Amino acid sequence: MVRANGAVSLRELARVVQTSEVTVRRDVRALEAEGLLDRRHGGAVLPGGLAREPSYSQKTHLAAAEKAAIADLAVSLVDEGDAIVVGAGTTTQELARRLARIPGLTVVTNSLLVAQVLAHANRVEVVMTGGTLRGSSYALVGSGAEQALSGLRVRRAFVSGNGLTADRGLSTPNMLSASVDRALVQAAHEVVVLVDHTKMGVDTMFQTVAAERITHLVTDEDAPSAELSALSELGAQIHIAQLPQRAVPGARSEINGDRLLGVDHAAAAAEARDRRP
Repeated sequence: MVRANGAVSLRELARVVQTSEVTVRRDVRALEAEGLLDRRHGGAVLPGGLAREPSYSQKTHLAAAEKAAIADLAVSLVDEGDAIVVGAGTTTQELARRLARIPGLTVVTNSLLVAQVLAHANRVEVVMTGGTLRGSSYALVGSGAEQALSGLRVRRAFVSGNGLTADRGLSTPNMLSASVDRALVQAAHEVVVLVDHTKMGVDTMFQTVAAERITHLVTDEDAPSAELSALSELGAQIHIAQLPQRAVPGARSEINGDRLLGVDHAAAAAEARDRRP
């Protein structure tokens, strides 16, 4: 599974092989000792992965439940009538599905898949950047995309990546994608980073967002507390999304007291927006 996907969570490994996470953790430790993989908090990745990027289909299936929970929470950071930029990625694609129900939005994106999700959304205006298509990620990159963003100013940018550390911030293995992501971030007052726990503590080749530039980090409950604390000290507001089957009503994040939102809470947030005068 690690070879096929590039990275995998311990929870997913335990589910597939039908054993406990304790057993999987022991086996992963043994494989790391043999140099066959590298351990990460809550998961494992192929060794020497700074320049390796899994395919889009591989990333779609990795930590899918966590990405959905993160998107459910992240949509609460978007208000009716906002203008935002949304980068390419499987997690931002999940976010786009939730954005479709918020009226009056203007969404600027370089992602064909984000645009496709929002194409038929009522009262949501979608602006594509232009540029050269990078087929492996269904994203527009290059000077055309960057120039389209150069004179833009919006409230928030929603971006993801392949790795996030408190030392280097958000990063990706691809130079062209990194350059466009930096332009997306430059266009926004605030930066919202969406990453699941399999990307926390992972460093890849090209920095896209410096840790100090992150305004909000939305991640899941298995993210390593040391990284979260370090990012919080650098100024990021930490939002922890809890998976629905683990949700505890009224539970709060240890980092900054945010509610742990799941599907039902996100729907309630949308209903609250609809009731605003």
